[in-house]
Amino acid sequence: MSAIRRKFGEDYQVVNTNRSMTFSAPVKRKRQRFVEKNGRCNVQHGNLGGETSRYISDLFTTLVDLKWRWNLLIFILTYTVAWLVMASMWWVIAYIRGDLSHAGHDASYTPCVANVYNFPSAFLFFIETEATIGYGYRYITEKCPEGIILFLFQSLLGSIVDAFLIGCMFIKMSQPKKRAETLMFSQDAVISQRDGKLCLMFRVGNLRNSHMVSAQIRCKLIKSRQTPEGEFLPLDQCELDVGFGTGADQLFLVSPLTICHEINTKSPFFDLSQRSLRNEQFEIVVILEGIVETTGMTCQARTSYTEDEVLWGHRFLPVMSLEDGFFRVDYSQFHNTFEVPTPPYSVKEQEEKSSLTSPNPLPAAPTPSSPLLGNGGRGGRRERLLSADNADHAEDQACRLPSKLQRMSSTKDELLWRGLKTASGTPGDRASSTGDLPLSIQRLRSSSVTAMRQGQPEEQVQLLSLDGDAEEGDLEKHRLPAATSTIPTLTPAPVQIPLIGSRPEDNLPAKLRRMNADR
Repeated sequence: MSAIRRKFGEDYQVVNTNRSMTFSAPVKRKRQRFVEKNGRCNVQHGNLGGETSRYISDLFTTLVDLKWRWNLLIFILTYTVAWLVMASMWWVIAYIRGDLSHAGHDASYTPCVANVYNFPSAFLFFIETEATIGYGYRYITEKCPEGIILFLFQSLLGSIVDAFLIGCMFIKMSQPKKRAETLMFSQDAVISQRDGKLCLMFRVGNLRNSHMVSAQIRCKLIKSRQTPEGEFLPLDQCELDVGFGTGADQLFLVSPLTICHEINTKSPFFDLSQRSLRNEQFEIVVILEGIVETTGMTCQARTSYTEDEVLWGHRFLPVMSLEDGFFRVDYSQFHNTFEVPTPPYSVKEQEEKSSLTSPNPLPAAPTPSSPLLGNGGRGGRRERLLSADNADHAEDQACRLPSKLQRMSSTKDELLWRGLKTASGTPGDRASSTGDLPLSIQRLRSSSVTAMRQGQPEEQVQLLSLDGDAEEGDLEKHRLPAATSTIPTLTPAPVQIPLIGSRPEDNLPAKLRRMNADR
């Protein structure tokens, strides 16, 4: 039954073998289309009022847009009327001069037009003059100035009429509308998954061997809607992305291509599912534009797909095959599709379902850059450890260290961490906490005489900075006593950080103080 419906349409009648009983299949109301399948726009303009004069002002385009039967009628009538009018004018001149009567003229009489005796002869003279046939029997003489003036007017008028009518016919014949008939669109559009994403797809093809130069395709969704303010927008047009950002809308139309519209959050079909497709009313208008290679004129082909022509869970059959030395396109399979497994849910429902099943990731704490360390973003973690606001967080991380490392940490290290909480942000305060800075101590020089006695600068500790992206494990390694971590001798020049306040030896671990005393 479905095959019969596809063959004969929806308006068929099923007749039972019992003649006393007949019934009809439910007739589906015909869908009113905005653009027909052949590309013709189903729009008529009415109640123009006084605006019809605009068509006369653009008479050339009006004649070109007319159908062929009206163009041929206007072409024939224009030439016929022009010929009759001009022939009548020649007959009137001959009648006024008395050339039509043979009697009363001697042999020396010269007529305006020789051998014009009636209207048919005047008409033949005009045709011979207009078409430049020149049989030589009828001709204008020099004794007729009014005939010479009419002859000049006839030449000018004939050139204008020829240019106008022949130009209209040439433009109408060379229009690329017929070229659009060799550009094919699939009868139906399909919705299925491609590369793991739900996509709306249709197929286009070129039947000619001549290419479409700079072919570009666009899609419009025609659907009525109502705004939040209550305004009703009939046949509202919305753009469908078919690869404008990626360049996929620029086609190399040598073989049939499948045009794909990805259904995502920006697509108007974001909440379209297989069930809601049955209740929707929309129309997808497809516009293919390109330059005809042979004529260089721009050609445009159009078609449309209604909601009844969108097949959910289908895919197009392949039409390309590799032959001996060339590729063959089988256009008998151009419109055919086959079913593929496709989830019946919309993209919106799938995303909501995936968000409910997947655990929510914990938000990462921001690590602002610090101008004190001078390392920008690379010193963010170090700044978080050294800032007074995050000192508690650093202590919690230290408490999560293995028990062996916790026992190896000295009491003075813990006091230094607490001192960092109350320390100011000045360079001197930062430098005084050398036990917890992520620095590798290269050499320690201290004099026994204070700076105030000998007028020398304060005691300085030469330290070498590690990389700004050092991990917290590197921090803990450098906080251990010298017995568990050796002090490497690095080649780069040391960075001198002055210590302000008490003696630097008091802030160092016991092992380093003993090493300093030995030196």
